[in-house]
Amino acid sequence: MTTITASISQTILERFNQIRAQTEKICSPLEPEDTVVQPMIDVSPPKWHMAHTTWFFEQFVLGPYLKKYRVFHPSYAFLFNSYYNTVGNRVQRAERSTLTRPPLRDIYAYRRHVNENMGELLQTVSDDQLEELLPVLELGLQHEQQHQELLITDIKYILSTNPLLPAYTKTSKSLKTEDPGKPEFLEVPGGIYRIGFQGEGFCFDNELGVHVVLLSDFSIMNRLVTNAEYLAFMQDDGYSDFRFWLDEGLAMVRKDNLKAPLYWLEQDGDWFQYTLHGLEKLDFHKPVSHISFYEAQAFAAWSGKRLLTEFEWEAATQVYPPASGNFQESGLFEPKAAVQNKGMQQLYGDAWEWTYSAYHPYPSFTTAAGALGEYNGKFMINQMVLRGGSCATPENHIRTTYRNFFHPDKRWQFTGIRLAQ
Repeated sequence: MTTITASISQTILERFNQIRAQTEKICSPLEPEDTVVQPMIDVSPPKWHMAHTTWFFEQFVLGPYLKKYRVFHPSYAFLFNSYYNTVGNRVQRAERSTLTRPPLRDIYAYRRHVNENMGELLQTVSDDQLEELLPVLELGLQHEQQHQELLITDIKYILSTNPLLPAYTKTSKSLKTEDPGKPEFLEVPGGIYRIGFQGEGFCFDNELGVHVVLLSDFSIMNRLVTNAEYLAFMQDDGYSDFRFWLDEGLAMVRKDNLKAPLYWLEQDGDWFQYTLHGLEKLDFHKPVSHISFYEAQAFAAWSGKRLLTEFEWEAATQVYPPASGNFQESGLFEPKAAVQNKGMQQLYGDAWEWTYSAYHPYPSFTTAAGALGEYNGKFMINQMVLRGGSCATPENHIRTTYRNFFHPDKRWQFTGIRLAQ
């Protein structure tokens, strides 16, 4: 191993250990009983998240690259594979809560086993092997950061279904908020914009395929829609007025009897919101979150505005480069209020922004060979794109080209609204 390789390996190992430790820090406030619950199919038990991210390194890094590596348990590939058909059968997503065994202590032992072997691999890797290993290892690290965000949102949903509405963190770090005032709409000139990832560093395959789009002039709201603004929509019978809704959205609202965002609760004429700090009185100044695409679109229609396309959102970041935002590292785990008269805000962090763009491949998108080719491409149907990250996203994980995607009915993520006209 050359000095250069040893230096790179040490840097990667430090980052690996930091990311792995962060996952366990997120889970540290949980009781063992919390880690096996799966109240709906979209939510995975925290114990499963911790095991799955560990299996990823075992399956795609240690197995192929560390000589004489011995898997921790021969059944774990079946238990903790997510959706990789290439590497074999798996427990179905809806049945992850049946995994009361192996116990949580075994999952932590599994994580230690893989971490130790990753340390050995990175301390003994050859120059040629490191060059081949780096893209897979980087994908594994980014993958674990994605699961850190899912852990936070899944834990919130799990705890919210408990009749006691327990707090994840004992003390709220929430700050006193002030009215952000009437929103501004900032101009984005029309023209030709280059879309997609450019430059050095990591990106997911769904960001590749740089291409140009022709946009007309538009203007973009300088902040996210607030709880107070969304409440006005509700009080104007927004959920029952068919004129504002797409047909599928209206059907969902009627079927599920929706009247408010997820986690909102009305008691004696006052509105409350379940947060990771427990049940709190609704802060009208903070951005609305935990809403579906259908709700975001209906609110936009009611407002006489519209949602941005993902291309408009990315073009807007080229005109108004995002400042640092409210991410996972803040420890707030909820959106913060915008500041009055401060110009463009909240393009990064706080809440993912629904766009009116279907999740489709960019021009020249190609699917990688093997199991890792299943990472993104096969999901490019029936989903909508979100941009910008949330208060649960790791800060060094986001980019202006990052394309998140969910089905339009999903509400358990920190998803919000920014309007355009």
